[in-house]
Amino acid sequence: MASINEALDRLERSAFRSSFHLSECDRAYVKRVGMDTVRRHCADFIRTRLAPAEPPNDGRQTPMRGHPCFVAQHACACCCRGCLEKWYRVKKGRALDEEQQKKIVDLLMAYIEREMVRPALSKKAKNGEKAEEKGGKRNVSGATEKKQGVKP
Repeated sequence: MASINEALDRLERSAFRSSFHLSECDRAYVKRVGMDTVRRHCADFIRTRLAPAEPPNDGRQTPMRGHPCFVAQHACACCCRGCLEKWYRVKKGRALDEEQQKKIVDLLMAYIEREMVRPALSKKAKNGEKAEEKGGKRNVSGATEKKQGVKP
């Protein structure tokens, strides 16, 4: 099994997984409640939403925002049993044992720790990234232009 740093480095090479970042609200929350509390929340979320052999609403059980752990779950491909199987070869249909749950929580917390020391993205940078993801491109001035389709 890959180390946590190897796993995070691999995830960073995925365009989709690397698009997730903690918001300013998420960062403030982590600073306010502390990493120990966030770790407990992550452990609870994993135990109740991911660990069962057949989680309710699998594939849709993890919100995209609302808690730093949710963002980390998507960034780390620990959001549903399908992603766990694809990225980490953890078979569906079998409950996660305590050791597997601990490894997932450790990975999520390592991601959150990295995010807490990473410079925050400015709103301008975030908007530019979103435009580029939707097919736009940056021009010389840094503004985003929409790709032009060719009409027959």
